[in-house]
Amino acid sequence: MDTKIIGSFHWLSKDGKLILVARTLRTFAYGFLSVILAIYLKLVGFDDFYIGLILTATLVNSVIFTLVASFYADRVGRRKILIVYAALMSLSGVIFFITTNYIALIISALIGTINVTGTETGAFLSIEQAALPQTISDINKRNTVYALYNMVGTFAMSAGVLLSGLPQIIAQQYGLSQIESIRPLFLFYSIIGLAVLGVYYLISNKVEIQASNSNNNSNLSKPLKQVLSPKSKQIVGKLSSLFALDSFAGGFVIQSIVSLWFFTKFGVDLTTLSYIFSIAGVLTAFSYLAAAKIADRIGLINTMVFTHIPSNILIILVAFAPTFHWP
Repeated sequence: MDTKIIGSFHWLSKDGKLILVARTLRTFAYGFLSVILAIYLKLVGFDDFYIGLILTATLVNSVIFTLVASFYADRVGRRKILIVYAALMSLSGVIFFITTNYIALIISALIGTINVTGTETGAFLSIEQAALPQTISDINKRNTVYALYNMVGTFAMSAGVLLSGLPQIIAQQYGLSQIESIRPLFLFYSIIGLAVLGVYYLISNKVEIQASNSNNNSNLSKPLKQVLSPKSKQIVGKLSSLFALDSFAGGFVIQSIVSLWFFTKFGVDLTTLSYIFSIAGVLTAFSYLAAAKIADRIGLINTMVFTHIPSNILIILVAFAPTFHWP
């Protein structure tokens, strides 16, 4: 990346920087939770079917909250919606910390913002990405700010994944059970949720979509209705269908399920899992730079196709690996 891009962010407003801070905190929390959640539920005593229901509930939450954000964020206010979602994120962590009641955990997964995929999805993502263009002073920096947004989030998640190995170390050093050593991370998740809430509280109303009116300043707060052109709707429809199919398949190999697979099939400990997923996250972060250069040469569609094929083949081979160390 150009050193000028890294060294200077004068083109990014305070609100833009706060959004990056919120994403860093949030994805850091998602990192360790995505590794420990399914394993924790297994240790508590739930069978695979009930674990799957809880994980599914977190994904259903993501869909519902994204739809709510799509229809109401610009009416109610992006900042207000983000604050509410951060509060629910914190609440979900508290529920997982204080109880193992299955009904309570299902409710928490449905109302809280818990990410188990290893990559961020959901309402936070859609609202923040919609607001980011309004936080830059130079329109030519739009791609740059999205690259920073993705890289910051991926690196933070990788760091969070490393933290998922801490319970294993605590259990060995202090003689605690794995359940007792994992549970404090849910409280930590809740605290991070409060910190994210505080960051959103500091964001100004400049991130809201507004209609300007030179004759009547009172209309500045009036929501601006945006309508896609027929051509844009067609493109969005095709892309949405493609991403829906990709996400359906990706739902079988979310990070929580893969970590549970390694834990139950091969007996891999949390520390080793944290190293694996953290390294994978760092490589993913750097892949954004490589993907941009490849796309310039062979095109966006070809880049997606020719990177997904080898990736999916390797994922398929994981299911047939006879041992954990099998190359």
